[in-house]
Amino acid sequence: MTVTFANSTDLILEIPEFTQGSQAFSHPSAEYQAYLNELCLNAVLPWLQEDFTPQAKVWPTTTALSSFWELVNGTAVTVDATRFILVPSENIDFSELRVPQEWIDLPSWVGDYYLAVQVEADAGYVRVWGYCTHTQLKQQGNYDPGDRTYSLNASEIITDISVLAVAREFCPAEATRTTVAVIPTLPQAQAQNLINRLGNAEVITPRLAIPFQLWGGLIEHSGWRQNLYERRINLPEQRSVLQWLESGVSQLAQAIGWERWNLELSAAARSVEDRATEANISRQLAIAGQIYELTIIPQGEPDSPYWRFELRNATVGAAIPGGFKLRLLTEDLQPFPNNEDIATTAVEQLFVEVALEPGEGIVWEVEPLPENYEREILKF
Repeated sequence: MTVTFANSTDLILEIPEFTQGSQAFSHPSAEYQAYLNELCLNAVLPWLQEDFTPQAKVWPTTTALSSFWELVNGTAVTVDATRFILVPSENIDFSELRVPQEWIDLPSWVGDYYLAVQVEADAGYVRVWGYCTHTQLKQQGNYDPGDRTYSLNASEIITDISVLAVAREFCPAEATRTTVAVIPTLPQAQAQNLINRLGNAEVITPRLAIPFQLWGGLIEHSGWRQNLYERRINLPEQRSVLQWLESGVSQLAQAIGWERWNLELSAAARSVEDRATEANISRQLAIAGQIYELTIIPQGEPDSPYWRFELRNATVGAAIPGGFKLRLLTEDLQPFPNNEDIATTAVEQLFVEVALEPGEGIVWEVEPLPENYEREILKF
């Protein structure tokens, strides 16, 4: 990585040797948006890791990036408890910074600092030419309903990037964010209708096709955002637990850690009640420096199955600390009777059992939050 200052305020970062990822996109414009974001991220992330913390990382996960870039320009990076939003552009006009509304008005997407990044793909570098806070964009920015962006004039942006490290070190209490209104979760039927409609790749800019409250309610739910992305690129269902048990875990699900385990049983043990234990699905979760295992185990008879979600410490003999919670929610994030198990003291396992209709979706949650946690909808 080469870092030079063209003048006292410009930060020029070399774009590392680049091989375009294998992600699929619905349209050349989305593919190019992803290309610019990937160049920007590849150049800026090493600088954040070097100058701020080696632990700087993509939010929520690198595997989720394509579902963001298909829909919205920008990338979020967490630096300790601070979130940076990288906003790439090829524009050589440094008169303003334009940020998509999603990064400003969706409560779970909001950042602390927004970096204006000019991408010079052919020349092999990016120019980080300024930054501002969420508070500035909300209070001083101009909102354009036409393209749903907030813009801030260059005169109101801090163009000396070296100030950023100073501000974080000496003004840790600076109010970088201002409050934004909660976006209500959509009813499941409405969300499914919107996914069916916007999943058509002929809708080139889905973010502008419906009112922002509906759009925000749809994509702030990470499971629905993923479903919309997958529909737009014509992927078949990726999170059917029944399919995983029958024919193996999908490639997309493997990428986030799901595995199928086949348990070898003796012929004598293959009774009806043991049928369900011949295979199960699990993934590992990193929580507070320890590894845990979330397992989905089919139970019951073939004509009346139910499902056991079980959380254990991956270390044999180690416990789950008091205060941990395992919770299941409906696809539209509603609780239901007996949907959670709480460790009041250290326990060997937490589990929740649930009977589901064919095709029904479920969302799992664990508290404290696992590293890189993102809600997903598992279909049954």
